Amino acid sequence: MISLATLALFLLAVLALLLSPGPNMAFVLSHGVAHGPRGGFAAALGISSADLVHTLFAATGVTALVAAWPPSFDLLRYAGALYLLWLAVQALRSSGGLPTGARAQPSAFARIVRMAFLNNLVNPKALLFFMVFLPQFVDPARGSVPLQLVQLGVMLSAAALAFNTLLGACSGQVGRWLQRRPGAEKFQRDLLALVMVGLAIRLLLLDRPPVPSALSATPVQGS
Repeated sequence: MISLATLALFLLAVLALLLSPGPNMAFVLSHGVAHGPRGGFAAALGISSADLVHTLFAATGVTALVAAWPPSFDLLRYAGALYLLWLAVQALRSSGGLPTGARAQPSAFARIVRMAFLNNLVNPKALLFFMVFLPQFVDPARGSVPLQLVQLGVMLSAAALAFNTLLGACSGQVGRWLQRRPGAEKFQRDLLALVMVGLAIRLLLLDRPPVPSALSATPVQGS
């Protein structure tokens, strides 16, 4: 349904977005350093899974309903900030809600996936992003709008998974190098906690942006 010209423009826009520093990049990098390449991949997988949910919300109109209720933005950002602060506390606890470095166990993989998923899911800017960004590449003349939104969202999620997996692998190699250094585990734990606190503060300082209707977004016409 989506023209090749529109698809090429969409993928270029996605690449530019992925290369721009943001909370997802910080989340993947910090978990890669703390847990190795496996931890970076787990973070990438959780983020992309949440992207798929955001896509479904945008395609079914759930995001528009949430955005139409003004307090929803604040509720989501406060919930997200509290969750990130909780993750920071867990990272600092020596008993290890979040094992780092050499103490990281395979069972931590599912935990990191879950953390990344929830962190992305309760990010109000991510919610609004999918509602505003995807419809700009939809052409109603080419068929079902919800189906086109799903197609675009799946491609975005797949691209993000590939990019963040590579990012996590690179930062994971740094984490493995650090593990061979004295005091590395404390540094990894402190770094992870610092990133979580920084992301929480970022959420708390967000201003609620104006939200144009997804239906009024100008579609990109394919050739």
